[in-house]
Amino acid sequence: QVQLLESGGGLVQAGGSLRLSCAASGRTLSNYFMGWFRQAPGKEREFVALISWSGTTYYADSVKGRFTISRDNAKNSVYLQMNSLKPEDTGVYYCAVDFMKYRGRPPTSNEYDYWGQGTQVTVSS
Repeated sequence: QVQLLESGGGLVQAGGSLRLSCAASGRTLSNYFMGWFRQAPGKEREFVALISWSGTTYYADSVKGRFTISRDNAKNSVYLQMNSLKPEDTGVYYCAVDFMKYRGRPPTSNEYDYWGQGTQVTVSS
């Protein structure tokens, strides 16, 4: 019923930047938590960043100071600005939405209801 479509991935050298987008169709996102996750080759999927319905953000320690999550409710989209990229950032990036309306805490990974198909980010050097 809900589709999340990620875009913006690609190949970039270490120190470069990418901006990922996640556009939703089928339901508005304004009242819900949105998250970004990534999965590197041969590794488990890990949390990257989230943004709440109120605009509160939270980041994994590994990306603090380098990544910024934001949302544009008018466009029903969520973004992940990634700066100072490192080879360790390589992986498939997924966006996800937790449809528990006005949840009072950040969702756990198991509480996200819909996931995008992912966009590949490759950081060389």
